[in-house]
Amino acid sequence: MTISYNWLCDYLPVKPAPEELSVILTGVGLEVESLERFESVKGSLEGLVIGEVLTVEKHPNADKLRLTTVNIGNGAPLAIVCGAPNVAAGQKVVVAPVGTTIYPASGEPLTMKKAKIRGEDSFGMICAEDEIGLGASHDGILVLDAALTPGTPASEIFHPYQDWVYEIGLTPNHMDAMSHMGVARDVCAFLNNRENTQVYQLRKPGINAAAKAEKPLPIAVEVKNTEACPRYCGQSITGVKVGPSPAWMQHRLLAIGVRPINNIVDITNYVLHETGQPLHAFDASQIKGGKVIVENLPAGTPFLSLDGKERKLDAGDLMICDGEDNGMCIAGVFGGLNSGVKDETTQIFLESAYFDATSIRKTSMRHGLRTDAAIRFEKGLDISLAPFALERAVALISELAHGAAASEVTDVYPSPKQAWQIDVTYDYIRTLSGHQYPEAQIKNILCSLGFTIHEENEGRLRVAAPLHKPDITIPADIVEEVMRIDGLDNIPIPALVSMAPSVQAQPDKERVKERIADYLAGNGFSEIFTNSITNSQYYKHLDADSLVKMLNSLSADLDVLRPSMLETGLERIAHNLNRRNEDLLFFEFGKTYRQEAVGQYPEKAHLCLYLTGRKQPENWMHKEKPVDFYDLKAFIGNILQMLGITAPQMAANTVHGLQPSFEITSGGKTIAVAGSVAPAQLKAFDIKQPVWYADFNWDVILTLLPTKDAFYEEIPKFPAVRRDLALVLDKNVPFAAVETAARSVKTNLLQQINLFDVFESDKLGAGKKSYAVSFTFQDKQKTLTDQDTDALVNKLVKAFETQLQAEIRK
Repeated sequence: MTISYNWLCDYLPVKPAPEELSVILTGVGLEVESLERFESVKGSLEGLVIGEVLTVEKHPNADKLRLTTVNIGNGAPLAIVCGAPNVAAGQKVVVAPVGTTIYPASGEPLTMKKAKIRGEDSFGMICAEDEIGLGASHDGILVLDAALTPGTPASEIFHPYQDWVYEIGLTPNHMDAMSHMGVARDVCAFLNNRENTQVYQLRKPGINAAAKAEKPLPIAVEVKNTEACPRYCGQSITGVKVGPSPAWMQHRLLAIGVRPINNIVDITNYVLHETGQPLHAFDASQIKGGKVIVENLPAGTPFLSLDGKERKLDAGDLMICDGEDNGMCIAGVFGGLNSGVKDETTQIFLESAYFDATSIRKTSMRHGLRTDAAIRFEKGLDISLAPFALERAVALISELAHGAAASEVTDVYPSPKQAWQIDVTYDYIRTLSGHQYPEAQIKNILCSLGFTIHEENEGRLRVAAPLHKPDITIPADIVEEVMRIDGLDNIPIPALVSMAPSVQAQPDKERVKERIADYLAGNGFSEIFTNSITNSQYYKHLDADSLVKMLNSLSADLDVLRPSMLETGLERIAHNLNRRNEDLLFFEFGKTYRQEAVGQYPEKAHLCLYLTGRKQPENWMHKEKPVDFYDLKAFIGNILQMLGITAPQMAANTVHGLQPSFEITSGGKTIAVAGSVAPAQLKAFDIKQPVWYADFNWDVILTLLPTKDAFYEEIPKFPAVRRDLALVLDKNVPFAAVETAARSVKTNLLQQINLFDVFESDKLGAGKKSYAVSFTFQDKQKTLTDQDTDALVNKLVKAFETQLQAEIRK
């Protein structure tokens, strides 16, 4: 929000210095993010004076230069070399003496110095208008009124506009401060609290009575959708002369970054930033049927907007139509091309309305139109402000555009809004704020902000929130208003702070997440955050009813919440590959979404790994080798080990988008899937190198975490024992089956299973292969004897012979 200092001071009973006002605004919660000087003419003509040309002679060494003497009102006349063809004796001109800095309309600032031009001394410059920022002409020097007095500062003649501009970072609940009057109201409340007496009041602008037209121009108003438009005010004005707005209005609009257009449009913008109430002016000659209708048109109705684009309307778009149901304006958002004010317009219909915030936001986002009016409507307005803003604008049009009111004010307001009443106690205010505010101070602050105290009984207040504060609905809101006006810095810090230690649930889920993220980052992974809103075209293989569709999608490519993490990660990989970043290790914590039934949208948390490219950067010592399944498996195993999940099982399984694909289970639950991204999936994202992917079901993993800290445990005091077995099996038996059979032996002593050799030979028999497997046993309470270990090995051998029909090689 941009606020002009000069403009703001119009509504204040006192005029604090710009820096002091900055401190006040920040103190009341309207944080000043920047304070900058605004000048209609750069440099504000500082140092420039009016001079009188006394003599003009031809330069002895240059045909196009003249030697002049100029009286600037003090001391001896200045000798100035001038190249302007129109310089003549007796002229009154603008002079930049030595030491003055001028700011040309284009180019860099220039500080005057004594110069020697073609052998002749020059002690300044006689200026053209473009050389001092007053215009664009460079045809010759600027010749002024002959009655001017030499030595007069140029700023006293041209009166350049100067101002200070505040950039305020408004929080969403401060819609009441989205105008100069709204900000001034808070400043007055602060001043009242500081003086401890309510003497400062907001100075509303005086409104002169508008001229009355001789011939009336009645335009009826019908509001068909009173829910989306609770209040609609309008008035007809004739005799309008469209032209430039006065300089003072243009300067104020330019100071806050609004480009002047013409007096009618500028007045509506001026009143908007003055009061916070958006207005819209229609060319009354384009209102067919002499009637304005506020209604919704059928979906798909074309509408030609002010920017020349044809837009297809949605059934939820509230429209301002004429008597023949032709759309003239998207209500509260954007005007139409044909009904807007033009240079030849002589009669207008001025609208000042209150539109429902939700309706306006949906329409604004749907069409991508983020106008000043839409932003204010969607945050909520003061519904009582509409007639005042209309009256203010009509008076300005009468004064500045020669308009005359051609009808009475139409005010369609079927259900007047009542002020919201809130019960609050003084004790509650003091307890929640931590400050012992006196009762008189609380009431003074509330009354200064426009609250009405209806009842006060035994420490309890019933207050009515003003309509310009629609966000005030609960007692805590009252406390916030008191605290910010008095100043948050005034909240005392107690000498003794008491606190109760919290008991952290175990396992600490956030700590687990951070530990895994640290491990991955330390091993070269980069964390990515992808958009959970994605393209439904990625999921044609899924039932469309299972997708969570966006009701108000920003684009056709972002229309569903992702049911899988793979596709959004591949988007990021493709983005990096297209920029020649080919060796990638990514991880992401995220969520997926699906629809089980109407109104039921379960979410699942995931940890996903993406590996592609080379294991190591190019180096003459190392042969280039791409990442592979075993790299992915190692990371999966290390993560599960860090999580304290023991004996995970990996087996081939079918997973959409992965080929080959594997499923990792623990305790009968699927905790992850992994594999190589299928070629068809890679082709869809134009990825030409293999990508390995793992997807951990984080919700399931969290249920399997040990209740005690699994990150640290004591090193066992007793040694481990290793035994090796060579198993002869059918070729189609995977190693996962060996692991499963080994884990079926019920013992806590088997710590590790490792495949260290695979041997195939006709000597083993047709269709046979041999797995050389090591088994590590350890008892944390004692040293294992040979008898203990032999008994365990015998159980394993029996399991392999029974379940896998294995032979043990001797």
